[in-house]
Amino acid sequence: MSDSTLWWLLAGAAVAVELLTGTFYLLMLGIGMAAGAVTAHAGTSTQVQLVVAAVVGGGAVAAWHLVRRRHFAGPRGASTNLDFDAGERVHVDAWTADNTATVRYRGTVWTAVPAGGTPHGTGPHRVRKVDGSRLVVEKI
Repeated sequence: MSDSTLWWLLAGAAVAVELLTGTFYLLMLGIGMAAGAVTAHAGTSTQVQLVVAAVVGGGAVAAWHLVRRRHFAGPRGASTNLDFDAGERVHVDAWTADNTATVRYRGTVWTAVPAGGTPHGTGPHRVRKVDGSRLVVEKI
Protein backbone atom coordinates (compact mmCIF):
# COMPACT_ATOMS: atom_id res chain seq x y z
CA MET A 1 0.00 0.00 0.00
CA SER A 2 1.40 3.37 -0.96
CA ASP A 3 1.85 6.21 1.52
CA SER A 4 -0.75 8.37 -0.20
CA THR A 5 -3.37 5.62 0.02
CA LEU A 6 -2.73 5.27 3.74
CA TRP A 7 -3.06 9.03 4.24
CA TRP A 8 -6.35 9.13 2.28
CA LEU A 9 -7.73 6.23 4.34
CA LEU A 10 -6.78 8.00 7.57
CA ALA A 11 -8.36 11.24 6.36
CA GLY A 12 -11.54 9.39 5.39
CA ALA A 13 -11.66 7.66 8.77
CA ALA A 14 -11.26 10.98 10.58
CA VAL A 15 -14.11 12.50 8.56
CA ALA A 16 -16.32 9.44 9.21
CA VAL A 17 -15.70 9.58 12.95
CA GLU A 18 -16.35 13.33 12.89
CA LEU A 19 -19.72 12.73 11.23
CA LEU A 20 -20.62 10.18 13.90
CA THR A 21 -19.50 12.25 16.89
CA GLY A 22 -19.95 15.83 15.71
CA THR A 23 -16.43 16.78 16.82
CA PHE A 24 -15.47 19.47 14.32
CA TYR A 25 -11.83 19.28 15.37
CA LEU A 26 -11.55 15.83 13.79
CA LEU A 27 -12.45 17.42 10.47
CA MET A 28 -9.56 19.83 10.90
CA LEU A 29 -7.22 16.92 11.61
CA GLY A 30 -8.63 15.21 8.50
CA ILE A 31 -7.54 18.26 6.49
CA GLY A 32 -4.04 17.75 7.86
CA MET A 33 -4.11 14.10 6.83
CA ALA A 34 -5.26 15.11 3.35
CA ALA A 35 -2.28 17.48 3.20
CA GLY A 36 -0.07 14.52 4.13
CA ALA A 37 -1.61 12.58 1.23
CA VAL A 38 -0.91 15.41 -1.19
CA THR A 39 2.72 15.58 -0.10
CA ALA A 40 2.94 11.77 -0.50
CA HIS A 41 1.68 12.17 -4.07
CA ALA A 42 4.47 14.70 -4.58
CA GLY A 43 6.99 11.98 -3.68
CA THR A 44 8.36 13.41 -0.44
CA SER A 45 9.77 11.35 2.39
CA THR A 46 7.67 9.96 5.23
CA GLN A 47 9.15 12.46 7.69
CA VAL A 48 8.14 15.41 5.49
CA GLN A 49 4.64 13.94 5.11
CA LEU A 50 4.30 13.65 8.89
CA VAL A 51 5.53 17.20 9.46
CA VAL A 52 3.19 18.66 6.81
CA ALA A 53 0.22 16.70 8.19
CA ALA A 54 0.99 17.80 11.75
CA VAL A 55 1.53 21.46 10.84
CA VAL A 56 -1.56 21.73 8.62
CA GLY A 57 -3.81 19.72 10.97
CA GLY A 58 -2.56 21.44 14.11
CA GLY A 59 -2.78 24.84 12.44
CA ALA A 60 -6.34 24.15 11.30
CA VAL A 61 -7.31 23.10 14.84
CA ALA A 62 -5.72 26.23 16.33
CA ALA A 63 -7.32 28.49 13.70
CA TRP A 64 -10.77 26.97 14.25
CA HIS A 65 -10.37 27.32 18.01
CA LEU A 66 -9.61 31.04 17.62
CA VAL A 67 -12.46 31.59 15.14
CA ARG A 68 -14.94 29.77 17.37
CA ARG A 69 -13.77 31.65 20.43
CA ARG A 70 -14.09 35.07 18.79
CA HIS A 71 -17.22 34.66 16.69
CA PHE A 72 -19.41 32.22 18.59
CA ALA A 73 -18.81 33.33 22.16
CA GLY A 74 -21.42 35.56 23.72
CA PRO A 75 -20.60 38.90 25.27
CA ARG A 76 -18.59 38.72 28.46
CA GLY A 77 -20.68 38.54 31.58
CA ALA A 78 -23.85 37.67 29.65
CA SER A 79 -25.56 34.53 30.77
CA THR A 80 -27.30 32.48 28.14
CA ASN A 81 -30.28 30.43 29.14
CA LEU A 82 -29.99 27.18 27.25
CA ASP A 83 -32.92 25.64 29.07
CA PHE A 84 -35.33 25.31 26.15
CA ASP A 85 -38.10 24.04 28.43
CA ALA A 86 -38.23 27.27 30.45
CA GLY A 87 -41.53 29.04 29.93
CA GLU A 88 -43.47 26.00 28.74
CA ARG A 89 -46.82 25.22 30.36
CA VAL A 90 -47.83 22.10 32.26
CA HIS A 91 -50.95 21.20 34.21
CA VAL A 92 -50.67 20.04 37.82
CA ASP A 93 -53.63 17.94 38.97
CA ALA A 94 -52.50 17.30 42.55
CA TRP A 95 -49.48 17.68 44.83
CA THR A 96 -48.26 14.79 46.97
CA ALA A 97 -47.21 14.97 50.62
CA ASP A 98 -43.54 15.35 49.66
CA ASN A 99 -44.31 18.47 47.55
CA THR A 100 -43.99 16.77 44.17
CA ALA A 101 -46.49 16.26 41.39
CA THR A 102 -46.70 13.99 38.40
CA VAL A 103 -47.27 15.89 35.14
CA ARG A 104 -47.38 14.95 31.47
CA TYR A 105 -44.92 16.94 29.41
CA ARG A 106 -43.41 16.28 25.98
CA GLY A 107 -45.24 12.99 25.70
CA THR A 108 -43.95 11.46 28.93
CA VAL A 109 -44.49 11.59 32.66
CA TRP A 110 -42.29 13.98 34.67
CA THR A 111 -41.93 14.76 38.35
CA ALA A 112 -42.60 18.42 39.05
CA VAL A 113 -41.41 20.33 42.09
CA PRO A 114 -42.56 23.82 43.07
CA ALA A 115 -40.11 26.66 42.49
CA GLY A 116 -40.44 28.08 45.99
CA GLY A 117 -40.40 24.72 47.73
CA THR A 118 -44.08 24.97 48.65
CA PRO A 119 -46.88 24.25 46.16
CA HIS A 120 -49.26 27.11 45.39
CA GLY A 121 -52.26 25.10 44.20
CA THR A 122 -53.20 23.01 41.22
CA GLY A 123 -53.91 24.01 37.64
CA PRO A 124 -51.66 25.57 35.01
CA HIS A 125 -48.00 26.03 35.86
CA ARG A 126 -45.00 27.36 33.95
CA VAL A 127 -41.72 25.47 33.77
CA ARG A 128 -39.00 27.62 35.30
CA LYS A 129 -36.14 25.17 34.66
CA VAL A 130 -35.27 21.49 34.40
CA ASP A 131 -33.30 20.16 37.35
CA GLY A 132 -32.01 16.72 36.37
CA SER A 133 -35.15 14.70 35.69
CA ARG A 134 -37.47 17.08 37.51
CA LEU A 135 -39.36 20.11 36.29
CA VAL A 136 -39.20 23.13 38.57
CA VAL A 137 -42.55 24.85 38.08
CA GLU A 138 -44.31 28.00 39.25
CA LYS A 139 -48.01 28.75 39.37
CA ILE A 140 -49.39 30.86 36.53
